[in-house]
Amino acid sequence: MEVVANNRHYPLEYALCMDSSFTTDWIVSHRKFRAPRHGSLGFLPRKRTKHHRGRVRSFPRDNKELKPHLTAFIGYKAGMTHIVREVDRTGSKAHKKEVVEAVTVIETPPMVPIGIVGYVSTPRGLRQLTTVFAGNMSETCMRRFYKNYVRSKKKAFSRYFARLKTEEGKKNFEDQLARLVKHCSVIRLIAHTKIDVLNLRQKKAHIMEIQVNGGTVADKVAFAKELLEKEVPVSQVFQSNEGIDVLGATKGHGFEGVTHRWGVKKLPRKTHKGLRKVACIGAWHPANVQYSIARAGQHGYHHRTEMNKKIYMVGKGYYKDENGKEVTNNASVAADPTDKSITPMGGFPRYGVVKQDFLLVKGSTVGVKKRVLTLRKAVIPDTSRRGQEQITLKFIDTSSKFGHGRFQTKDEKRAFMGQLKRDRKE
Repeated sequence: MEVVANNRHYPLEYALCMDSSFTTDWIVSHRKFRAPRHGSLGFLPRKRTKHHRGRVRSFPRDNKELKPHLTAFIGYKAGMTHIVREVDRTGSKAHKKEVVEAVTVIETPPMVPIGIVGYVSTPRGLRQLTTVFAGNMSETCMRRFYKNYVRSKKKAFSRYFARLKTEEGKKNFEDQLARLVKHCSVIRLIAHTKIDVLNLRQKKAHIMEIQVNGGTVADKVAFAKELLEKEVPVSQVFQSNEGIDVLGATKGHGFEGVTHRWGVKKLPRKTHKGLRKVACIGAWHPANVQYSIARAGQHGYHHRTEMNKKIYMVGKGYYKDENGKEVTNNASVAADPTDKSITPMGGFPRYGVVKQDFLLVKGSTVGVKKRVLTLRKAVIPDTSRRGQEQITLKFIDTSSKFGHGRFQTKDEKRAFMGQLKRDRKE
């Protein structure tokens, strides 16, 4: 403690001996008594998630006036790039001006529905009534049912498939669908990803339940039955300018110290036994460390949900036209008709080439490259002017993301650099 007297600083003990000729202005402690805590307690416990794929805890509210539709999809994070667009927000200073924004590319190969599950509403929540599976499943889907697929007998669902081909099995299939229509209030589709069309090491497909919203229960069941064993593209679920929720596991950082994990202040330089610590972890009594005290531990690989990420573009993958020629110019826009694909020069670092359908989502998303992400229709739609803004892209950057990329296409690089030594014909 110090005392300020006659514009000078004195120790508190010395000030107690002062005579009345000294005028005390105020006592300065040089230490704040209160400060906001570091880090949120809303995400405790900060430990590794059990759900590598984003787990949907609640689907959007059902609206029976709409047609039956799916409410979620699965994609794989490829990387990031940037776009140029013109702002269309009347009253904003940026109105009618061009802005540059970061976007994430999420590759979304088609999903294949393999089953229908129905739930009955009870006072304690939803209770599963029955599940109806399709008559065929791909190998990538079958791998999900085994710990070691290669050494297994590969007999999963074999009896079910054989029975479904008989008259008795077909009748039972229809009877189960009738039970769903009669008793259930929630209908969900069981679908898996076509992970084999991606350039990933993993061969085991990701499977999830996707809720069917819109229409009556009979409409939902008929809609789900129609989709069984058919490929469902992402364009059938999401559209451009739509807000979606992205669920997934964040990038893992392992066991991390308290300064990086919680963002607490570092101690002074001369602190004994280190300074990246919390000085006081609690009072003498109660004689235990409170849960709210910042401590070292697991940092990252937590399950997180990001809400209302705007879709800037629903891109189409490579396909062949009527003449059998492969079309790859899925990054061309009206203002920039350059023939180029969404994959930057040299490929996405740590991912590769995007050949399937994809989404351009504003900003960043959780997780590392190749991380599986669950995409869900917005549970709380953004009704603000910013959320309702129509997006018109003017340019999509496809320069190399491995260094300082200068060229958008190989032709542009070749025109600027001239013929390279390796390309010369001797």
